[in-house]
Amino acid sequence: MHILRAAIFSAACLLPFAAHAHADPVPVPADKQAYVGDWQGKDMRIQMAKDGKIKYKRDRPSKKLDLSVDLRGFDGDNFDIGWGIVRSTFVVSKPPHREGDKWKMTVDGVELTRVD
Repeated sequence: MHILRAAIFSAACLLPFAAHAHADPVPVPADKQAYVGDWQGKDMRIQMAKDGKIKYKRDRPSKKLDLSVDLRGFDGDNFDIGWGIVRSTFVVSKPPHREGDKWKMTVDGVELTRVD
């Protein structure tokens, strides 16, 4: 009986996470449209679509990532991505801005340039 109660309690605790696990991506808000595009830099690429779909590539000597994830929202200039209960925050130290004829931003310490 104790095992059954523990199983029911565990399932009840995980239910909110399971319900949220298949949430749609958050579309990019109107005031953050400058983030939309294909951003490339040294060993990093972020492709952000208006509908909140994100493709992220990062090549490091010890770890290579190639992910398709969803936008979960913005917190100031930073943005949260993830799927289900797995989330991560991209720290934007310089938001999208023009430098001459190019758009640039700095994410997680990497300067990125938007490619048209």
